[in-house]
Amino acid sequence: MPATTRFSNSTFLSSHNGYLKWKLKTASFINLRYGPGSRHSSCGRIGKGKGLIYASFGDMSDDSTAIFPRIHVKDPYKRLGISREASEEEIQAARNFLINQYSGHKPSVDAIESAHDKIIMQSFYERKNPKINFKKKFREASQSRIVRAVTSRFESPATNFVIKTAAVFIVLGVLTVLFPTEEGPTLQVAISLVFSIYFIHQRLKSRIRAFLYGFGAFFGSWLLGTFLMVSIIPPLLKGVRSFEVTTSLISYVLLWVSSTYLKMYCL
Repeated sequence: MPATTRFSNSTFLSSHNGYLKWKLKTASFINLRYGPGSRHSSCGRIGKGKGLIYASFGDMSDDSTAIFPRIHVKDPYKRLGISREASEEEIQAARNFLINQYSGHKPSVDAIESAHDKIIMQSFYERKNPKINFKKKFREASQSRIVRAVTSRFESPATNFVIKTAAVFIVLGVLTVLFPTEEGPTLQVAISLVFSIYFIHQRLKSRIRAFLYGFGAFFGSWLLGTFLMVSIIPPLLKGVRSFEVTTSLISYVLLWVSSTYLKMYCL
């Protein structure tokens, strides 16, 4: 065989072997990079990564007339496939993704838009009207200087004493409502003064201080009750003597608080 023919055959074989080696290396790289069966491989099949990307928003389809599978889900967050802690960017991304996927089916688009609008409106309402932490507000108010100064003027007596004083003033209130006279509840008011002095004497064990505190609580209660009826509280009862009766009821409450809970000091 001539030398030229041997050279040509050897050159062709070496070139063919190089091409085969290059193709094998390329196929191995594609399988490692995109996985076997990807659309970059020679088989031309669609890769599995697409399903993983779409998995967070639900099962997707390339059909333009596909129906949104969560179209009847009431919870807007579950309908969009997001958590309640999702940011505005995540909410918008989920909405855009689902709209593009199901743009060919109008009821699906309407369901996605409705869920998105509900979430946005709820977020706007919560920012505009934040929830009030009543426990925190009450704790802060109870620790303020004014509230502590007021509460320091009161003390908690024995339960039996509280029940006894409450029963007496409740009976006086019932008698005042059931038997109003033309002159007003004069008798009941006088009885309330006597019982106030009596209860204060049981606490202080001193007649002079009981009289002083009793008369002071009596006049203070009536002045405050009259002011509340004239300025703040509307008439609660009907009748000719409704003003006097309602004022008496408010005064009984104030007398009960002062004779039961008000802290008494030595003069």
